[in-house]
Amino acid sequence: MTFVISQGCCNDGSCIAVCPVQCIRPRPGDPDFTTTEQLYIDPGTCIDCGACMDECPVEAVHSDWDLPEELSEYTAINAEYFMTNPLVGVGAPTFTRRVLPQDKAALSVAIVGTGPAACYAAATLSDIDGVSVTMVERLPTPFGLVRAGVAPDHAKTKKIVDRFAGVLSRPNVTCYFNVEVGKDIAVEELLEYHHAVLWAGGARDDRKLGIPGEDLPGVHAARTFVAWYNGHPDHATESFDLSGERVVVIGNGNVALDVARTLLRPADDFHATEMAQHAIGALAGSSVTEVVVAARRGAEHGAFSQGELLALEKLEGIAVVAERDEVADHGSGRKHEVLLRAVDRGGSEGPTIRFRFGLEPISVEGEGGVEAITFRRPDGTTERVETSLVLRAIGYRGTAVAGLPFDETTATLPNDAGRVVDPDRDEAVPGLYCSGWIKRGPRGIIGSNKQDAEETVDSILHDLAAGRLSDPWRTQDELEKLLADRVEDLLDKAAWGRIDLEEKRLGRESTRPRQKLVTIPELLAASRAQA
Repeated sequence: MTFVISQGCCNDGSCIAVCPVQCIRPRPGDPDFTTTEQLYIDPGTCIDCGACMDECPVEAVHSDWDLPEELSEYTAINAEYFMTNPLVGVGAPTFTRRVLPQDKAALSVAIVGTGPAACYAAATLSDIDGVSVTMVERLPTPFGLVRAGVAPDHAKTKKIVDRFAGVLSRPNVTCYFNVEVGKDIAVEELLEYHHAVLWAGGARDDRKLGIPGEDLPGVHAARTFVAWYNGHPDHATESFDLSGERVVVIGNGNVALDVARTLLRPADDFHATEMAQHAIGALAGSSVTEVVVAARRGAEHGAFSQGELLALEKLEGIAVVAERDEVADHGSGRKHEVLLRAVDRGGSEGPTIRFRFGLEPISVEGEGGVEAITFRRPDGTTERVETSLVLRAIGYRGTAVAGLPFDETTATLPNDAGRVVDPDRDEAVPGLYCSGWIKRGPRGIIGSNKQDAEETVDSILHDLAAGRLSDPWRTQDELEKLLADRVEDLLDKAAWGRIDLEEKRLGRESTRPRQKLVTIPELLAASRAQA
């Protein structure tokens, strides 16, 4: 018997650390670690100990004899990886035990954000004796895109929250929620109370198409749609026209597939998930029967992952179709095989996800709202697709941060291994660091943030040892008093705990894992509830 890593792998490498025979690849430092879609277990080396399955935070590891039928292909997928990447020089991985320099008794770091990048950084820092961490979050709730970006029907992926919750609960981690850095407190002020400030605020904007008609009502960012159905307070009151039969999604990454799947699955399927109640109600009244997933590049450049495409094909009641001339001679491998099978379903009726390739959007047309979108084909001809809703899923984008330099071209904080760099002086800004999408751009999945955060933490430790960090001259008690004076509804870990309990209580009443509170007033009211 061997173990198999399947769809949903978070890539954070937790399993690698516990494998006694080091048969999981790729590992941190391997050339393809930062680009791989998932990790793989070598069936010829695995000794059936099960340590990886116990350690996996998202339940993506299975024994081969107990692999669910819908994941059966992953036995071959794991084995195939090692056919082209044979396991040689197994050895033990190199893991660093991080400690403070001998002449430094303490280190305090403020982390802005509580999403995956922030939580991985907090986990790495708070593991070190003598380190204290202050996490500052704009919303009353933690966990960033795990809470507001992961698709509701990906419940196992959301289980990473259990691990992050454990980090927040550590005694050397202090949390302040409902505090906006740049408004309630400046980055420069945070440095008065800490040796370093690590910005892990993510990417809160999205890329634009840059075509005529993009500003018409009915054109939205997929990011906004995802935040709406996940109950993000900033987007809970958004509305989307679901009265038409066709929706066009521009882009074909995993977010595009999440959106397409969500639009076509029966609304009843989401009653057992954490989807916001307002979204379930709106989807129940939807008339959408077709989602066109359009990409300007060819099928061989599909941005979706193999796992998400395989899962999409297995959805009951939804046909996945494609055009023969756009797929047949474009690509190879399992993703191409799925698309070729989709070609054979070209005439399917009922709810349909239709993949289109080689279509460049050139304009959105309509009077007072979207009526159609026109594409240019590779041969120069055009195609007009009628629709009343267009969702652009062409990537998230970082936004400028008050008090920090910003690169408008890459939409990131200019940095060197996580050290924020002043581009005018071409040198690191003392005490300022970054991690996550605002550091490297919006790419990678949840676990990609782990190695990223560890790189930044190592930069902080190196700078501390080199004497580049100034000791804070204000105390943590003074920080708490300052925030309490400035923020009317300052929330701590206990307040978030009350929100968490209330959402779970509401979920139990409707036989759901959780029913999210989706407005700031609701969340604040729950935070003040008495046990």
